[in-house]
Amino acid sequence: MTKNKYLKSWEELSASRKLISGFLFAIIVGTILLKLPFSLKEGRSVTVIESLFTVVSAICVTGLSVVDISQTFSNTGLSIILFFIQLGGLGVMTFSTMFFVIVGKKMSFNTRELLKEERNSENSGEVINFIKSLSITVFLIEIVGAGILFCEFNKTMPIKTAIFYGIFHSISAFCNAGFALFSDSLESFRANEVVSLTIAYLIILGGMGFAVINSFIFVIRKGKNRFNLTAKLSLKMGMLLTFIGMLMFFIFEYSNNDTIGNLTLIDKIIASFFQSVTLRTAGFNTISLVELRPATIFISYILMFIGASPGSTGGGIKTTTFAIIIYYVRGILKSKEHIEIFNRRIDWETMNKALAIIIISLAYIMVLTIILLTLEDLPIERILYEVISAFATVGLSLNVTSQLGTLSRLLIIFTMFVGRLGPMTIALAFTEQKKKSSLKFPKEDILVG
Repeated sequence: MTKNKYLKSWEELSASRKLISGFLFAIIVGTILLKLPFSLKEGRSVTVIESLFTVVSAICVTGLSVVDISQTFSNTGLSIILFFIQLGGLGVMTFSTMFFVIVGKKMSFNTRELLKEERNSENSGEVINFIKSLSITVFLIEIVGAGILFCEFNKTMPIKTAIFYGIFHSISAFCNAGFALFSDSLESFRANEVVSLTIAYLIILGGMGFAVINSFIFVIRKGKNRFNLTAKLSLKMGMLLTFIGMLMFFIFEYSNNDTIGNLTLIDKIIASFFQSVTLRTAGFNTISLVELRPATIFISYILMFIGASPGSTGGGIKTTTFAIIIYYVRGILKSKEHIEIFNRRIDWETMNKALAIIIISLAYIMVLTIILLTLEDLPIERILYEVISAFATVGLSLNVTSQLGTLSRLLIIFTMFVGRLGPMTIALAFTEQKKKSSLKFPKEDILVG
């Protein structure tokens, strides 16, 4: 009777609450595993908060860390972290479905709805076929990336170490996690074009969204254009933001000898390109971020906040959300009745959702920034950078993470969780779904602007 009661309670939960429950369960398991002796190097130990922080950062593909994982965790511990990076990058439900697909088990309708929620898909009926092609594509990309990185790492490392490092950084890059097995992230590889560009393109592929990747595969196989509006908008905004970010970074840091000032012109361009890409929720860095100029830090806020594309391994409010607002403003300036993108009309419900995401996200960032400024004696630009980085699951830091107190770390943990699942998913999970009212109040205009 009790078992049936629990099953009934589970079935009555909304898709967003089930999704949150799945992530929370995985986080608890991961926290316990990283506390066990086999996960740690000899003579090393971690507190519960440090273990929790590391697991949440991994499963939320953020990359922020309060400990140096390469010096703290054993190969077993690093493998556990890598598993949770892959789990978080693909999504708990997506990862589980891959297993069920492999063993040949059929999915229930509720499971399909959960996958639809997690993958931000429009049709639950097509999700399973999408997952099958997704699993093959993802692992193929990661294997190719690991192979290229192995060839470079093997020049200075033993074969076994180079293999592990290649696999770890390939998965971490594609999942936009930002975890590196070097204490300085990838600063020692700033002049290595192969490593920098391989990591950058893995980040781009993971951040563009699985739907876009699937569309590319269809075009290659069938020779037909199957790019929907989401894919087109994601690609356009992704390329535009990457180019603008690279250009701004190059201009602002060109003469800064503490960042790219002493590099050759080619290396300056590659470093600027890499940082523009990684700011879109990846978390790696090839230069010292602490020495960035104020203008570059401000540009970083914007790029981190926007983030990657929907249905990807990245975070942020998403490129399409930002694009819809831009087209909306353009439509107002041109006195258009509807939002029009690529000769398609956007429904007002989509516009309302985009506005809600931006307002909720900005409100959360402002409130948390104020709280952390109260708790920590640190400059506002560093605190704000940390908050946006955690919320957008970027993982970059101006050397703030390790200085935070226990309460501040717990708040950052919650922020990474909110950022990975999405502010709307969290908001819907804590608000009741109410039926639409047929009552309509009289309309009245109000002055704005």
